[in-house]
Amino acid sequence: MKILNLYACLGGNRYKWNEVKEDIEVTAVELDKEAARLYQERFPNDRVIVGDAHQYLLDNYKNYEFIWSSPPCPSHSRINISQYTRDNWTPRYPDMKLYEEIIFLDKYFTGKYCIENVIPFYEPLIPAKKRHRHLYWTNFYLPNILSKRKTFDISRTKNLIKALSEFHDYDFNKYKGKQRKSKMARNLVDYEAGKTIFETMLGIQKQEKQKQTKLF
Repeated sequence: MKILNLYACLGGNRYKWNEVKEDIEVTAVELDKEAARLYQERFPNDRVIVGDAHQYLLDNYKNYEFIWSSPPCPSHSRINISQYTRDNWTPRYPDMKLYEEIIFLDKYFTGKYCIENVIPFYEPLIPAKKRHRHLYWTNFYLPNILSKRKTFDISRTKNLIKALSEFHDYDFNKYKGKQRKSKMARNLVDYEAGKTIFETMLGIQKQEKQKQTKLF
């Protein structure tokens, strides 16, 4: 099965996929060279490309059966709007590449797709499935509960990097790039959620009878 993992970062979403299905060929695209290096170290059998994930999707989407995309979230985050009264706040437009990819995959892609992002400070322009603190756009069923792993209160955690490293089963101190380690770690998808979504996409998990929760 050929899979495209866009804005792959350190592969939090992808971590447990081989436990579900062994015969997969994953291509990961990441712009941050240091993150891409660590991703390759973590998943040596994946093909890793350092480049523009948005353009790569447009040029190569026909080559894959499943596409996962996690476009950058800062311009959509509620943290962004909460700071607009500060003197040093710099205004910026919400990055519409998120919605470009949703529309593009929905209308042109014949395989399965999952696009993940934060809950934004505005009403989503396209209805999404809200799960915990994330939004998902998929063309397949998504369970209401993606992970039963216990989370923790970030604001009350003294050693945040250590706590996030334990939660994601990865030592973020390995990262020597320009991004804040805490920000990178907080943005990773819970690997159990990534596994559940992958199982559901493959039809392994049975659909729940209860109505899916949606955010409009």
